[in-house]
Amino acid sequence: MPYKIDNAAPMARLRAGLAQRGLSTVPSGPTDTTPRPDEPGHPEYHRRIRTEWALARWETATPPRYRRAVADHPAVIAWADQTAQTPEEATALLLTGTTGTGKTHQAYGALRRIAESGPHQYEVIATTAADMYGLLRPNGSPRGPEAELRRLCRVPLLLLDDLGSAKATEWTEEVTYRLINERYNRCLPSIFTSNLPPRVSCDEYGQPTGPDLASVLGERIVSRVAEMTTVVAMTGADRRLTSRQEDQP
Repeated sequence: MPYKIDNAAPMARLRAGLAQRGLSTVPSGPTDTTPRPDEPGHPEYHRRIRTEWALARWETATPPRYRRAVADHPAVIAWADQTAQTPEEATALLLTGTTGTGKTHQAYGALRRIAESGPHQYEVIATTAADMYGLLRPNGSPRGPEAELRRLCRVPLLLLDDLGSAKATEWTEEVTYRLINERYNRCLPSIFTSNLPPRVSCDEYGQPTGPDLASVLGERIVSRVAEMTTVVAMTGADRRLTSRQEDQP
């Protein structure tokens, strides 16, 4: 015959003791088990954890000079917000303008804004075109050029700074085309900055009136760039020069 434990007497003593202290074992109402925003299980708690992790990744990828970067251009903010909400539908972003107009600052600010949204996935590579070409040359990386190119093609977020600044060769054109075409086909968000516009107007003889990305990178690359990107022209004085003048006594 199974042994049965009688809890009635201990419970009676417990209720009596609590009653002497003015306490009760009977709940006064329904218990709210909903997690608070600072507790696991609440969406805001997990979003905050993802944000902290993403910002740490952003800081690792960002040079110290740009770790205070904040995107404040309306078009850049709009692009970053769209990318954070629907990365699979996001386009690329091309920031053009002369030296010192804040292109790189806005680019890192856009990546920071995406991180602050608390994305479920945040992997980013930020590099310059010159450094990329150096990495992809023979002996440029222990991984090897093909492995490095695949990594650049497939990383969820890519910032390629100073596009069109390196000396144009058949090899640089081919590498750039493979990178941009692969990211275009995979619908992966990218940020490009360049001192050159995609195209400039032509004179009466059909010749470009100045240098542009088409003349440096080739038409097939610029065609892809034009189709996949939101182009934002940055204007204004050289911010670096202005900053130095303000610092002078």
